[in-house]
Amino acid sequence: MKVTVYNCREFDEKELFLKYGKELGIELLLCPDAPHMENAALAKGSTCIDIITSPMPAELLKAFADVGVKYVTTRTIGYDHIDVKAAKELGLTVANAPYGPYGVADYAVMLILMTIRKMKRIIERTNIQDYSLKGIQGRELKDLTVGVIGTGRIGQRVLENLTGFGCKRIAYDLYENDQVKASGVPYVTLDEMWQSADVITLHAPLTDDNYHMINEQAIAKMKDGVMLVNTARGGLIDSAALIDGIESGKIGGAGLDVVENEFGLYYYDHKSDILNNRELAILRGFPNVTVTHHMAFYTDDYVVTVVRDSLLGCKCFMEGRENPWEV
Repeated sequence: MKVTVYNCREFDEKELFLKYGKELGIELLLCPDAPHMENAALAKGSTCIDIITSPMPAELLKAFADVGVKYVTTRTIGYDHIDVKAAKELGLTVANAPYGPYGVADYAVMLILMTIRKMKRIIERTNIQDYSLKGIQGRELKDLTVGVIGTGRIGQRVLENLTGFGCKRIAYDLYENDQVKASGVPYVTLDEMWQSADVITLHAPLTDDNYHMINEQAIAKMKDGVMLVNTARGGLIDSAALIDGIESGKIGGAGLDVVENEFGLYYYDHKSDILNNRELAILRGFPNVTVTHHMAFYTDDYVVTVVRDSLLGCKCFMEGRENPWEV
C-alpha cells in the first residue's frame, strides 16, 4: 500500500504524513516538488498520488496513469486544477480533502474589515511613522449591505459571522439554502446583488459557467465605491476589469486572497524573480487593495485535516471500501 506525496512541506506537513502513514499502514514517498512530467516516474509502484493545487492537465495525468497510478487526491476542497474529464477517461479516480469552513470564513470577514477600514494604508503609514489621518477614514459595517455569493459551508459561515456586525446581508446561489432563508437572509438575483451591495464577498467554486462572473459589465452595474473580497477562486473575477474599476474609482477597494494565473507563483519564494503575472503586480501596487497568497484556509486544523483525510481516502480506495472523498 504505497502513496507518493507531492508538494510535501517539510515545516508543517512532513511530520503529520509520517504519523498518519504509520497509523494507517501506508508506505509513503515524500517529494517536496510539484508534480510534473520529469518527476512523474517517482510514483511508479504507487497506487495513489497526493497533491495540492498544482495544475494536472491531461498529459500529466496520462504520465501518472502510465506508471500505474489509479487515484489522485488533492489536499484542497477545490479540484478545478485537475482535468477530471481526462482523469476519468484514463481510469483515474479523483478525490479531494474538504476541511472545516471556519478558517476561510474568518479570513473573509477579516479582509472585509481590512478593506472598509483601509487597513493597508494605515499599516503602510505606521511603518514609516506617518500618523496623519487624511485619506484613511473608514466605514462601519452596520451602515453597509454585504452580499455573499455562494452559500455552501463557507458562505453560510460568513453570513453567520456577519450577524454580530449589524449589517444588512443578502445572498446569491444557484441552489438556495433553506437554512440561509430561515436565518432571515434573502436571496437576490445577480443584478440585484450588483445594484444593492456595498461589499461583495465570493465563496463559489470556479466553473465554466461562472468564469469571470465579475467582469466589465457586472462592475458597471455595481454601486460606486463597491468593495470586493475574494477568498474562493481567482478566475471568478476578470483581473483587467478589476484593475480598470479600481483606477476609475468605481471599485473602492478589494481584499484578494486569490488571483488569476496564480499557479506556479503562490507557495514559492520568488523575492528575487521577475513575476510573469502583470495583473498581480498592478493589483499589489494599489493602496486600497490587499493581496494575500491564497492562504485563507491555512490554519492548524486545516493542515491536520487534509493530511489525514487525503491518506484515509487513499486507504479506502486501495481497500475497495466506500470513499466519501471521491469527487
